[in-house]
Amino acid sequence: MKLDSVHVEGKSPPAWRRDQDAASLQEVHRTIPVPHSLGFWRKLLAFSGPGYLVAVGYMDPGNWATDLAGGSRFGYTLLSVILLSNLMAILLQALCARLGIVTGRDLAQACRDHYSRPVAITLWLLCEVAICACDLAEVIGSAIALNLLFKIPLIYGVCITALDVLLILFLQNKGFRYIEALVISLITVIGGCFLIEVILSQPRLHEVARGFLPKLEIIRNPEMLYVAIGILGATVMPHNLYLHSSIVQTRKYEQTSAGKREAIKFATIDSTMALMFALFINAAILIVSAAVFHGTGESVESIERAHELFPAFLGTAFASVLFALALLASGQNSTLTGTLAGQIVMEGFLSFRMRPWLRRLITRLIAIIPAVIVTALYGSAGTGKLLILSQVVLSLQLSFAVVPLIMFTSDRRKMGEFANPLWVKILAWATALIIMVLNAKLLFEQLRSWLG
Repeated sequence: MKLDSVHVEGKSPPAWRRDQDAASLQEVHRTIPVPHSLGFWRKLLAFSGPGYLVAVGYMDPGNWATDLAGGSRFGYTLLSVILLSNLMAILLQALCARLGIVTGRDLAQACRDHYSRPVAITLWLLCEVAICACDLAEVIGSAIALNLLFKIPLIYGVCITALDVLLILFLQNKGFRYIEALVISLITVIGGCFLIEVILSQPRLHEVARGFLPKLEIIRNPEMLYVAIGILGATVMPHNLYLHSSIVQTRKYEQTSAGKREAIKFATIDSTMALMFALFINAAILIVSAAVFHGTGESVESIERAHELFPAFLGTAFASVLFALALLASGQNSTLTGTLAGQIVMEGFLSFRMRPWLRRLITRLIAIIPAVIVTALYGSAGTGKLLILSQVVLSLQLSFAVVPLIMFTSDRRKMGEFANPLWVKILAWATALIIMVLNAKLLFEQLRSWLG
């Protein structure tokens, strides 16, 4: 068998056990040229896009309930938690870009190559469950938005969300840039809506600034700590790690040491800028909730409750419309990237390919079927519980994506000169440990509340 690196007798074993049998997302792999002659800003523009597809996972409907609850109950205090979680996300996504660019493998392909087949199959199954759980949250979020905006019954709204499969197929056939353009457009809609919401809510800017400074009160107050863990636990999505390591390879950069180094630099700038935009969105949700509801005796625990109260507290129904519009854009954006992640994971772990439209349809149906059943039986109360359950499932799977990512990017045999330096290793493992401990605590508390 031919190997990626030459194995000399008596030397260390090869970095990868097998050659790549197929490129990640083969239909769009290296389809966006990056001419070497471009200047800095034009080259940055050429590399920009993948980071924004990743960023939508950090502002999806699964985050909204925790941000709303945090703002209404504790004011601006938990803004520091949103900032910390965003910094963690920036580090992990930079590692994903590094892995994809240097090795030519996405995270799923790297796991399949490194681990035994039973382990790889187990990781694949866990990842599929997580993607379906994430997809479920986006489906429910979009359905709630359609209900709030157009009074479409939840059960019909859930079914309507399946149409995004056709939209992705159409856009990808035209070129990956069209998918990126749609995602960035929807992010702009979300940002614009919340910018207006922040202006309408008139927050106290000095209190907002103080909110970004960490406070011991967050650890000392059990209720505040629980919401903080929810914010951290719902931020880093496992499917984003697989997604980013793949879509950075849509750029046709030079396959030399200098070319890869440049690609890593621009991909990291792209994802960092995009995630700072996600920071604005999440912070804006909490700021609006804090400015409008904190101190009024209203503890807003659900998206529907916030939508219902906005007209009374802000004096205009326009605020509720903007809120629902942003939710719809968020839900649809997240389903677009979730279906792409599903394709990457199946093809990467199993080296099994099916037509993209069929793969996406299967992913969507797996999410829609339980949502339809629960909505039909229990209505909006049931979808709210299903939303919480989806976040718990995501927290369970996260460690199985984060740990291999850090291992691979820290391995000099696999990454060569691009392996993580010591300071990055320390930060990455500290981030992984924090995420694992907080997710475990969140899971424990959730199970205790269900059983109690």
